[in-house]
Amino acid sequence: MLNFPSCVRIFVALKPCDMRKSFNGLYALAQEQLEEDPREGALFLFSNKPRTLLKILYFDGSGLVVLAKRLEGGTFTWPQGDSDKLLLSRRSLAVLMEGVDLKRGHLKKWHGD
Repeated sequence: MLNFPSCVRIFVALKPCDMRKSFNGLYALAQEQLEEDPREGALFLFSNKPRTLLKILYFDGSGLVVLAKRLEGGTFTWPQGDSDKLLLSRRSLAVLMEGVDLKRGHLKKWHGD
């Protein structure tokens, strides 16, 4: 797992987005849809409609970083919020990436384990 500063804010865009977007497109979504400035150092998570693909946008101080994770089976799961974004803790991001269903709090079976 990647290591980010302990004070980093992590936002999940609750509306699915076009996963063909990269640096500029995701930057625009963070600004317009989430109403956040990507240059302030937060992580922005975007997913496709079926939640099988996740992209993370991060400004590391010298430039933009885009990371992607595609699941071979199963989906990413997080609770719905009252706005267009959900704020996660670093721990929540770690367990999300490890396969824990953030809505129900149990490990998902992604690979037939």
